[in-house]
Amino acid sequence: MADTTNPFQQLNRNLKEVPPDMRKKVMNDIAIAKLILDMAVLVTSNYSSVISGMLKSNKRK
Repeated sequence: MADTTNPFQQLNRNLKEVPPDMRKKVMNDIAIAKLILDMAVLVTSNYSSVISGMLKSNKRK
């Protein structure tokens, strides 16, 4: 048989430390993505209530 190494055994190895500059870049990218997501939620959160309010008909007595 060929090389029969178990790839799951590699998961138990100790992880190496990430270089500080790469860690800083990744954390910065995550912060920017979170900011964009929060801004999108802020802008789009009221659309459902606005649309439902526009579609309601006010019945006058």
